[in-house]
Amino acid sequence: MDFDFDRQLALKGTHSSKYDAIEREFGRDDPDMIPMWVADMDFPAAPPILAAVQREVNRGYLGYFTNPKPVAEAVAGWYHKQHGWAVDPAWVRFTHGVVNGFGVALATFTEPGDEIIVFSPVYHAFFRQIEAMGRVAVESPLVLRDGVFHMDLEALAASLTGREKALTLCTPHNPGGRIWTAEELREVADFCKAHDLLLISDEIHMDLVFPGETFTPTILAAPDCVDRLIVLTAASKGFNLAGGETGLLIAPDDELRRRIDKVMVDREATPNRFGMLMTKAALSECADWSDAVRGHIAENFRIFAERIGALPGVTVMPMQATYLSWVDFTALGMTDAELVNRVLDAKVAPEKGTKFRHGGSGHLRFNVALPRPTLLEAISRIEEAFSDLQ
Repeated sequence: MDFDFDRQLALKGTHSSKYDAIEREFGRDDPDMIPMWVADMDFPAAPPILAAVQREVNRGYLGYFTNPKPVAEAVAGWYHKQHGWAVDPAWVRFTHGVVNGFGVALATFTEPGDEIIVFSPVYHAFFRQIEAMGRVAVESPLVLRDGVFHMDLEALAASLTGREKALTLCTPHNPGGRIWTAEELREVADFCKAHDLLLISDEIHMDLVFPGETFTPTILAAPDCVDRLIVLTAASKGFNLAGGETGLLIAPDDELRRRIDKVMVDREATPNRFGMLMTKAALSECADWSDAVRGHIAENFRIFAERIGALPGVTVMPMQATYLSWVDFTALGMTDAELVNRVLDAKVAPEKGTKFRHGGSGHLRFNVALPRPTLLEAISRIEEAFSDLQ
């Protein structure tokens, strides 16, 4: 089936965070702004997902949702077929998004004042959740080698204080677009075992791997870490379902799952009806759409990287997954405010690199999951923004 990823949806004024929160985030209210910041796609959802929502609307019932087993079975089927992991549906718990699941894991296994390791620069919501819950974010800076990020576990080991209780891994990495190798994942798991750390593996970008690349679930690389592993993921990124607020928390270990269930019951966490139905449709009926959208995004990134990377003093990090391009402007010697405002003046809204903490200054993140004509216009505007430096 052919899918039209080049049609720009009219999203301004639709309660879209990406479009309607620009003024709140940047202090700009320009109807011509092209948003490349919030991590969702501008593409229409896959037809089976829209059909599932429409059936529910036609039924006319919007009450509480129960019996998540068929959705968990769809999760298990997808993971097994697409990523080679034989997930037992009984391991799956549903949360109100991955960040909420991250909070559940922290609430279950850590206490206020405990330290949580994060590899920075990394997804900014990790920091927000850790600090909001009274925990302490401990940054382990990623190092740049051969143009891409690498973890420095030796330096991390030397910095440990004994107050660390968990380590958070973003795989594939946001904002670097890296797929960690099986060897790297094993090393992280061994590190957690050696230092008695819970390993929280955020795998939400697993279904945005570029054609020709392979994602390895953490547990397949390191099966011995099962007794300390929590996997967080969702269909929301790969299928553009963030508004359904439905995340997946997968805990293969019985004891970890028992403790998690106690916290979730105490919080009276119940699934979002539409989010559950959208997730089931995505993971059981939309493999062809997933293949097509990943090919479209990969080509978008190729075009973006080729043209933006040609600007003097600008480096685009190579990417294997996600639709979030990490761009280095540090050689231009601009302050972060100057850099952001220059791009905003060109009517493109990027994500500020400083949000990603250590290593983010002098960088911007650009969402390339746009219709091709919109992307090309954004690229031209960015080129024009820096034309005086050429």
